[in-house]
Amino acid sequence: MNDLRRTLLWSVFAVSLLMLWDGWLRHTGQPSLFEPAAVASAPVSAAASAGAVPAAASGLPGSAALPAVAAASGASAPAVPHELVTITTDVVKATVDTDGGSLVKVELLKHAADAGSTDNMVLLDKSPTHTYVAETGLVGQSAGQVLPNHTTAFTVLPGERTLAAGSDALVLKLESVAVNGVKLVKTYTFKRGDYAIGVKQEVVNASAAAIQPQLYVQLTRDGSEAKAAPGPAFMGGPQAYTGMAVFNAKGKYQKLDFKHLAEGKAEFEKNDDSGWVAMVQHHFASAWLQNDKLPREFFSKQIAPNLYATGMLFNLGEVAAGQSKAFEATLFVGPQEENKLKALAPGLEYTKDYGWTHIMAAPLFWLLDKLHGLLANWGWSIVALVVLLKAAFYWLNASAYRSMAKMKALNPRIQAMRENLKDEPQKMQQEMLKIYREEKVNPIGGCLPILIQIPVFIALYSVLSSSVEIRNAPWIGWITDLSVKDPYFVLPALMTASTLLQTWLNPTPPDPVQAKMMWIMPLLFSVMFFFFPAGLVLYWLTNNLLSIAQQWMINKQLGVTN
Repeated sequence: MNDLRRTLLWSVFAVSLLMLWDGWLRHTGQPSLFEPAAVASAPVSAAASAGAVPAAASGLPGSAALPAVAAASGASAPAVPHELVTITTDVVKATVDTDGGSLVKVELLKHAADAGSTDNMVLLDKSPTHTYVAETGLVGQSAGQVLPNHTTAFTVLPGERTLAAGSDALVLKLESVAVNGVKLVKTYTFKRGDYAIGVKQEVVNASAAAIQPQLYVQLTRDGSEAKAAPGPAFMGGPQAYTGMAVFNAKGKYQKLDFKHLAEGKAEFEKNDDSGWVAMVQHHFASAWLQNDKLPREFFSKQIAPNLYATGMLFNLGEVAAGQSKAFEATLFVGPQEENKLKALAPGLEYTKDYGWTHIMAAPLFWLLDKLHGLLANWGWSIVALVVLLKAAFYWLNASAYRSMAKMKALNPRIQAMRENLKDEPQKMQQEMLKIYREEKVNPIGGCLPILIQIPVFIALYSVLSSSVEIRNAPWIGWITDLSVKDPYFVLPALMTASTLLQTWLNPTPPDPVQAKMMWIMPLLFSVMFFFFPAGLVLYWLTNNLLSIAQQWMINKQLGVTN
C-alpha cells in the first residue's frame, strides 16, 4: 500500500512538473505541448494608427462617440513643424511626438532588454514594425464637433529636456493649435526615480460659445507578443500574458486579450467612478491612472487590423466661452515592481499576474522581499527562504523521515516475507500491514515531505517567472540571472546528484519494478530542471541538501545503515 501511494504521489508531482514545463514553453514563446503553434500576427505599421481614434460606447450622461477618424488640425489650421522631443531623467528616456502630443517611446534606463544585453528595455515605441503609444484628446458633445485630439498638431513650449543634477522633476509643456476655437495644453511632469508621469491637460475655450467636452486617455498597441530572449526552446527568459487589463470596483481585475477583442468576445465592466486601464506584458506594464472618485467610461476594442486600444473617457462638464478647465491623470510606464504598484493605485499590483497560484505566490514573494531587504541578494534570499520553510516544518518532516528510516530498517524482513508469500498476494499485504502496526510505522508518512513541497514549488515558480525584481538578478559567479536557466547547467547537475543521494537514503520498495521507478523518476525530473529558472533549481537543491542532512541525522540516531 505504501509503495502504491508513494508512486501515485510522485506521479502527481510529475504531472505538475509537466504542466510547469508546458508553461515554460509558453513563456519562452514556443509552441505548447498540448496546442498547435500559433500563427504570428503581422506587424502593424506606425501609420496605421495615425488617424485612428477608437469609438467608445455611449455610457455616461451626455457622452458622445469618439470620432472614427479625426483630422483635428483641419485644413485651416496653421502649419506646425513636426518634432520628436526627447526627455531624459535618471530612469527613463521618453519621446513625445508633437503630432498629437502623444508619448511614443519610453526607454527604461535601469532595465536591460535581455539578460547580458547592453541595450535598455524599450516599452512604448512607434516604428514601422511596432506600435505602442499613450494618447489623449478631447471629444465634442455632438458627433460633428471636432476638438483637439491625438492627431492634432502641438507646439512645444521652451524648457529643459534633461533632468538636472539636484532637480526632482522635469516639465514638458505642449500647446495644440486651435480647433474650432479650442486649445488643449498638455503638461508632462517626469519625476526623479519615478516611472509615474504626471499628465495635466487644460482645455482653453477661446470660442464664442460654451462647450461640454469629454476627455479620453488611451493606450494603443499592436497585437504582437512581447519579444522573448533569444534562443531555442527553453533557452530564453520567460514571457507571460501580453494584452489589456481593466480594473474598477465593480468588475475588479479584468484581462482582455487581443484575440477576444478581435472576435468581439471581450466582456468587462464599462462604467464606474474609479479604476484604471493598462497594457500588460511580462515584467512590464503601462497604465492610465486617475484615483479621484469621478464617473468614467472604460473602452477596449480593435481599431484597425492588428491594432487595439484601451482607455477611459471622462466628462469635463461645461467650459464657458473664454474660460479654461484642467484635468490631471497619471501615466505609469515601467516595471511591475509589486510594492510600488500598490502605492500608485488600488489593484495595480495585479498587473503582476500570478494566475491561480496568487494565494500562495503573493505571501511567498512578500517573505522573499523581506529577506532580500536583509540580505541584498535574491539568490541568498531564496536559500534563506528554504531554511525558514524547513524550520517551520521541521517536526513534520522529522516524523516523516523517522517513518522512512524505520521502513528502511524493516526492508530485509519485508523482503523475506514477500519471498515466502509471493504466491499469496492477499496474505502478503496483510502480513505487511501487521508488521507496520507492530513496529508503529506510518506507511504514508514518507510522502509528507513531497506533498508539502509541491504547492510551494509551483508558487515559487510563479514568483520567479513573474517578478521583475528578480529579472537579471545575479546570485554568485556564473549565475547572472535567477529568472532564467543556469547557462552551464551546474545547479541542475548538483540538484540531480542530490536527488539521487536522497533516493539512496530512502527505503527501497520491495517491488523490483517500483524500486527501479524510484531511481528513474528523479532522472526524468532532472531533464526538466535543466531548463527551469536558476532560482527555482537553487530552491530545490537547497531543499534537497537540508532534507538529506536531516534524514541522515535521523537514520544515524535510529541506527539505520545504508
